[in-house]
Amino acid sequence: LWPQGSRKAETFVHAFLKRSMPRMKEEAIQDLLTRKAVVLEHYHKKKTKQKRNKTKGFTAKQRRELRLFEIEPEQQRQGFKCLPCVVKYALFLPLHELWKQYIRDLCHGLKPDAQPHMIQGKLLKADLHGAIVTVTKSKCPSYVGITGIILQEFKHVFKIITKEDKLKVVPKLNNVFSLELDGFISYIYGSKFLLRASERSAKKFKLKGTIDL
Repeated sequence: LWPQGSRKAETFVHAFLKRSMPRMKEEAIQDLLTRKAVVLEHYHKKKTKQKRNKTKGFTAKQRRELRLFEIEPEQQRQGFKCLPCVVKYALFLPLHELWKQYIRDLCHGLKPDAQPHMIQGKLLKADLHGAIVTVTKSKCPSYVGITGIILQEFKHVFKIITKEDKLKVVPKLNNVFSLELDGFISYIYGSKFLLRASERSAKKFKLKGTIDL
């Protein structure tokens, strides 16, 4: 005869195994009891991952409708409210100085023995915001001679502020621009330059070529 305590323990273990492992058959539970070793299985509940809503920026059409990149006429004449009637061209001269230092660093210093093709290739992929350019050739004679600092560059046009504090919108198509820095003169053929500033870094330009005007 087994002691009363051992029978209670066996009954408890049997009932516990049946509740814990309902998928197992009675023979399998008895087989586990005879081995005196029980490994309880634990089923993990799969956690559902919550999708994060990514914040979407404005589309190009929405930016145009909101006029995010347009410069108001009063802002062209005034720099800050506390300094009325500040000449706008003068406000962007520090930007031009920063741009010159940026190009010098990009070209590892514009030295007299530097190769023109290397400098030309760097300038074609560089950011031109702050550069002083001049329209040297154009199918439209009224564009020839316009000189100023590039404030904004789009795919098809440059927005340039002249020394007369006039904002000019000059198309790239059928225009040739000259750019001078530390004695180096580079020419930009607008018809071959119909790209956004962010797309030029991956563009492969052909240094040889001409433009028909």
